[in-house]
Amino acid sequence: MRYHNITKDDMLNGSGLRVVLWVSGCNHACEQCHNPITWDINGGLPFDESAKEEIFTELEKDYISGITLSGGDPLHPRNREDIGNLIVEIKEKFPNKNIWLYTGYLWEVISNLSFLPLVDVVVDGEFEIAKKDTSLQWKGSSNQRVIDVKKTLENGNVVLAYS
Repeated sequence: MRYHNITKDDMLNGSGLRVVLWVSGCNHACEQCHNPITWDINGGLPFDESAKEEIFTELEKDYISGITLSGGDPLHPRNREDIGNLIVEIKEKFPNKNIWLYTGYLWEVISNLSFLPLVDVVVDGEFEIAKKDTSLQWKGSSNQRVIDVKKTLENGNVVLAYS
């Protein structure tokens, strides 16, 4: 897996103060994407132990609520194994931190991924410029959903964390 940036003390990509990992690779190519530089699966830097330690150092801070995985698309087929392993490791080391994951894939397509029960919130769906709405919380277009993963898995139907 490769990444473009690790953002610290972020308040725009999930609830609370967060660390954000911006991974490389996205096949969706959404029109007017805010981060097209991350589309190339071979772009950015290798995600190595140093990058992981940078994230873990941030997550050790009491005032950091959790991590957001974004990009690009963390669930690009070539990212899934590494993202899954990272999610497992984060939940083991930091069980009280929440995990948000942004993806262009719909919940119905990805819900069977083995590591998703460890994620707290999934923001799904491609960004659609025709449905762009700057008043929305945690998403860029009205077709996207901010999904409470735990409640969705318990209920069997998508439960929104935020409308």
